[in-house]
Amino acid sequence: MLGLNFTVHPADVAETVQHEESAETHVERLARDKATAVASVYPDAVVLGGDTVVTLDDEILGKPSGPEDAEAMLLRLAGRTHHVASGLALALPSGDVRSGVSTTEVTFQQFSREVANAYVATGEPLDKAGAYGIQGLGAALVTEIRGDYHTVVGLPITLLLTLFEESGRGYTFPLRDRL
Repeated sequence: MLGLNFTVHPADVAETVQHEESAETHVERLARDKATAVASVYPDAVVLGGDTVVTLDDEILGKPSGPEDAEAMLLRLAGRTHHVASGLALALPSGDVRSGVSTTEVTFQQFSREVANAYVATGEPLDKAGAYGIQGLGAALVTEIRGDYHTVVGLPITLLLTLFEESGRGYTFPLRDRL
């Protein structure tokens, strides 16, 4: 969408929550850890790392451990408002790392166990924070968003552009000409 040329390189970083770590601190730490891990493999590249979690009642909901966990998460979210936090980190060839966090509130409609089960059966929620993908079939569960849609997807574009600006890279369209 932004005209960026990129290579995906997963980082081997444990995504466990540290004791008493807030969602915002957690996603920013993981984004930085992922970006620096990949930057060690590609030292001349600009590397973007990111992480996203859902919180409900101050509990961090990451990716479900399996279908049963996904269904349980979805049923907890049904008819309620939750928060999504996405952290991004930009690691530069100079060794400098810029990072930040964006948060958004999402409200789900009330739905039945059958709806949750049918959604889980599609496989879509199994690798997503909070067990849903707003950019896919999970959009049908959402009644309201207060904040940035791209934060919920996991790539807050406004934050990304801010990190480019802070790194001295600025931005124009298409962005690929600036990297």
